[in-house]
Amino acid sequence: MNDAIVPDQTLDVKGLSCPMPIVKLASAIKKIEIGQIIEVLATDPGSVPDIAAWSKTSGNEVLKHKKDGKVLKFYVARRK
Repeated sequence: MNDAIVPDQTLDVKGLSCPMPIVKLASAIKKIEIGQIIEVLATDPGSVPDIAAWSKTSGNEVLKHKKDGKVLKFYVARRK
């Protein structure tokens, strides 16, 4: 069974530090449809707690996050 998440859009915020990954994600998620998924590529370790906290306050959902070398990958579904 393949449980890979297929994103509708990729947001590359590598090299940016807090709060820019959240600012860019908050803007980008408004441009996709409810139910669609954004893959966020970040390098700031602070993105892990930041994106988790943002998703709770914004009503969107982090489906999965993983580390791929130095890159943090988040899969965020628009719920609102």
